[in-house]
Amino acid sequence: MICCLNPDCPNPLNPDRKKLCQTCSTPLVPLLRNRFRVIRVLSDEGGFGRTYLSEDTDKLNERCVIKQLAPKFQGTWSQKKAVELFAEEAKRLQELGEHPQIPTLLAYFEQDNCLYLVQQFVNGQNLLNELQHRKPYRPGEIQAILLHLLPVLKFIHDRGVIHRDIKPENIIRRHGDGRLSLIDFGSSKQLTARVQNKIGTSIGSHGYSPLEQIRDGKAYPASDLFGLGATCFHLLTGVSPFQLWMEYGYGWVTNWRQYLRTPLSTDLDYVLDRLLRKDIQQRYQSADEVIKDLTPKQPLALPPAGKSSGKIPVTQSPALPVRYTVLKNLVLVSALILLFGIGDSWYQQYRRVQTVLFSRLSQHNSSSGTGEAVLDQSPSMTLKNISLAKSLKGHENLVLSVTISPDSQILASSGDRTIKVWNLATGQAISILKGHSQRVNVVAISPDGRTLVSGSDDKTIKVWDLPTNRLVRTLRGHSDSIQALAISPDSGTLASGSDDHTIKLWNLATGQLRRTLRRHTSWVRSLAISPDGATLASGSFDKTIKLWNLNKAVFIRTLGEDAETVTSVAFNPNGKILASASRDRTIKLWNLATNQKIRTLAENPETVTFVVFSPDSTILASGSRDRTIKLWNLATGEEIRKLVGHADTVTSIAISSDGKTLVSGSEDNTIKIWRVSQ
Repeated sequence: MICCLNPDCPNPLNPDRKKLCQTCSTPLVPLLRNRFRVIRVLSDEGGFGRTYLSEDTDKLNERCVIKQLAPKFQGTWSQKKAVELFAEEAKRLQELGEHPQIPTLLAYFEQDNCLYLVQQFVNGQNLLNELQHRKPYRPGEIQAILLHLLPVLKFIHDRGVIHRDIKPENIIRRHGDGRLSLIDFGSSKQLTARVQNKIGTSIGSHGYSPLEQIRDGKAYPASDLFGLGATCFHLLTGVSPFQLWMEYGYGWVTNWRQYLRTPLSTDLDYVLDRLLRKDIQQRYQSADEVIKDLTPKQPLALPPAGKSSGKIPVTQSPALPVRYTVLKNLVLVSALILLFGIGDSWYQQYRRVQTVLFSRLSQHNSSSGTGEAVLDQSPSMTLKNISLAKSLKGHENLVLSVTISPDSQILASSGDRTIKVWNLATGQAISILKGHSQRVNVVAISPDGRTLVSGSDDKTIKVWDLPTNRLVRTLRGHSDSIQALAISPDSGTLASGSDDHTIKLWNLATGQLRRTLRRHTSWVRSLAISPDGATLASGSFDKTIKLWNLNKAVFIRTLGEDAETVTSVAFNPNGKILASASRDRTIKLWNLATNQKIRTLAENPETVTFVVFSPDSTILASGSRDRTIKLWNLATGEEIRKLVGHADTVTSIAISSDGKTLVSGSEDNTIKIWRVSQ
């Protein structure tokens, strides 16, 4: 289809190869600037133009958004103001697009007497649409939204820009990683600019814009903070500030608590009240002030007795004969088991031998007195010689999770309401498992290879018998979407993480709920269990990593402090190192013996969404919003390979136990199978 670019055309879609619009007879433009293919209309811009969903043919048809300005009423003040604001929006995006939560400007040009602004497409749903499809937000979710958006406001305010139109429609939650993006800078302006005192010069949305902005046309950082407060009020209560403004003017902000369904915590109540002050002098003046009041006050932590308070040096890789002896034994015994087999339970025998030998290795490390995790010096040559073998298409929407069976024979994936089971060797679909009523966010296969588990937006966990693809049972207990699953090495315990801020531990054999773990203050989006089955690690949107004793189901500690949302956690095969990824675009390696950070891998251009170790623990694979998979040398921290092929965010990665296959899932709706060259 070809889309007509006449902003007044009531039916702009036309069949391919048409020269003139069949509705309004306007000449059709197949490619804007010989590059951008317009797909459909997203919205009208108040009679001055339209916003279109488009494809960038120079970037493998990557989605983008094109805003059009078709000036009318030539020479009028309104037309001049529209052109001025359009140019300012392009300039602002050029300056601010380096921030991962603000769309990047791709192009700005004039064609056929219209101005066009091309920007990055944010694949997600705005918060108003999200609210219309769910119950009002809980206080913990509101606090999380504040903590995600306040750094963005600080970023733009520090650069002399105010947004002037903060409201739910201009905040988009990305599919896949849940990141909030701030859009529509068409109303933004430099702090030093002065709007002429004319009727119609005020910019913003009634109910969300403060008095000084609507009445005087003046806006400050505190004005954006009012809009943020009004947005949170709307999400929290389900009551539109615009409707309240129409009925009560600004009187509603002094009585906003009467619309609450339940009382708020003292801290959140205080923050919202200061954000919604009618008098700008009584309102918060900067994002930093709000962040300070929202951040929990932590007591001064003293270092353990006998420990130095200085910086922990990067762990080196000394020669350890005992270590290499243990690894040699592991390789030899594993090879014998795999070669000759031990009945039908060779894999269980292999896991037991692996556990014993790694236990001896751990004892050696502990007895050495260093307490340091050791990183291998030489990455295996396997993953370094990897290349794309197959691309699988079968999901209607984005692929959110992939997992491989312990025998490296079966691949399972999810993303829509179904789970697909594939033959990993041939890439052929084996079966489709149906039962969830909403999107399936995560799948996991038990270490014994018998059970497949899935977690969904429908708040349920389903347990499937993998050999027969039969639904065994449905687990209920979470009050929000399930986003993370982990199964203990003995296949006895299932851990589930949810947007209800909790982690639940289940008996996988019986489905009985064992314990609910409550320490996180926001969504739990990643879980990992150590190879010895003793420790559970969890990563959350509250920007923390927490460690739990899995056997006793008790909290151990919070591991370090992260500057941004934690998106993925993974243990290395000997359980001594934990890798974590976050939206600060870095990967961190943690020594679990000392609870100190070993190394931060080089910053990525986009958010890191997933991390997984190679079976030999020498390489870490990471997926990112930059559409690539990176392979890292753990000994040096250097990037050794970059796998390119996905057209959108890489959401999940799995590596087969034999180390010969890597599988990746992406928001481009595909699964890619990468294999090691022979």
